[in-house]
Amino acid sequence: MISSIKINPKRVLLKISGEALLGDVHYGIDPKVANTIIQDVANVVKAGIEVCLVIGGGNIFRGMTASARGIDRVHGDYAGMLATVINAVVLHNVFEDHSIKSCIMSAIEIPQIAENYVRDRAIGYIKQGRVIIFAGGIGNPYFTTDTAAALRAIEMKCDLMLKGTQVDGVYDSDPKKNPNAKRYDEITYSEALINGLSIMDATAFSLAQDNHLPMIVFNMHKEGNFEKVLLGNGVCTKVIASDSYQK
Repeated sequence: MISSIKINPKRVLLKISGEALLGDVHYGIDPKVANTIIQDVANVVKAGIEVCLVIGGGNIFRGMTASARGIDRVHGDYAGMLATVINAVVLHNVFEDHSIKSCIMSAIEIPQIAENYVRDRAIGYIKQGRVIIFAGGIGNPYFTTDTAAALRAIEMKCDLMLKGTQVDGVYDSDPKKNPNAKRYDEITYSEALINGLSIMDATAFSLAQDNHLPMIVFNMHKEGNFEKVLLGNGVCTKVIASDSYQK
């Protein structure tokens, strides 16, 4: 096991893609999936771990895809940011249904729906036991929600960043297309970049590596898996900065 991956961490950031909320629907949010994810997060919070979230918007709108179809990239990215706010509103409501205190903090100003993101205030909320849902990316076009996740995890002084996906870790090829794909138990950010593994974008990688932020990639769709990987019992891939890698 990699010694720099802290098991039973005090504070973590969970990155959830918009696509992870689709479930069996082709657009929007599958209520069953949303409830399962929030229940898993609620179990972790009740276990005494502080949690914050960054949510994507690809289930509603993706700026890069829109740009490829002829829509101005800046406008497309702003539309994508608004999509993350929609997802955040829904997740906030589900948290309330599970009796978990949460709040939305947005990088773009929408005072009727979310608080403006202020770092010190966000840390205060986390210490109070609230789950912070970060929406709106970083508030600027050309940056993905992966980058927003790495940035917020560093700002919040999280012990770990976790990326919930549809597979149980990082593979050398697409396991859905290649039954012989190899899953990595441990890998460094540098190795992932050299091998062209699509975990996060290069900017997010650089932020995480430069700030020695470890990451765990796991299957978010397996019920209870979020808590399992935090306790060291779940199947996942651990990703860390190169200079702290120990074989």
